[in-house]
Amino acid sequence: MRRGRPGALPRGTAERTLTSVGIGRDAGRPADEEGAERNGAVRPAPQGEHREVSRLWHITLSVSGREAPLKEVRRALEQLAHDHPFLLTSRYANDHAEIRYWEEARDLHDAAAVALRLWGEHRSTAKLPPWEIVGLEVIDRETYHQRVAEGYGPPPASPVGVHPY
Repeated sequence: MRRGRPGALPRGTAERTLTSVGIGRDAGRPADEEGAERNGAVRPAPQGEHREVSRLWHITLSVSGREAPLKEVRRALEQLAHDHPFLLTSRYANDHAEIRYWEEARDLHDAAAVALRLWGEHRSTAKLPPWEIVGLEVIDRETYHQRVAEGYGPPPASPVGVHPY
């Protein structure tokens, strides 16, 4: 699964690159064989074949555990953000943290599964504290924007980056 970060384009890029997620019997095939053109456009599925479309999901992952030095927590979250630039923002204290980002997935179940693996899979490489996941929210893009427009729910993730509570 490839991840992309919505929002402003990185400096020096002329246009956003679109990605697709291989599903079913297409999973694992090179992009040219699974229907994605080199320019990011998706070829229509062969007649009689249904191709599921991936969607963007807003993820909020909450973790907590025993106290750790704030400098180490910040450094670990910055390393995680560096390794995985899809992360939007992280807030932290010495005994808990919240990570917010966009995930591209076929459905809520896939997005949640990836989110639940994030902390554990990167614990050693980013030297994350040995905290456990204590909360997970997965909402689709439309719900996220509706909540923000109505004045409730998570505010837009700005400033982007790693910040103390």
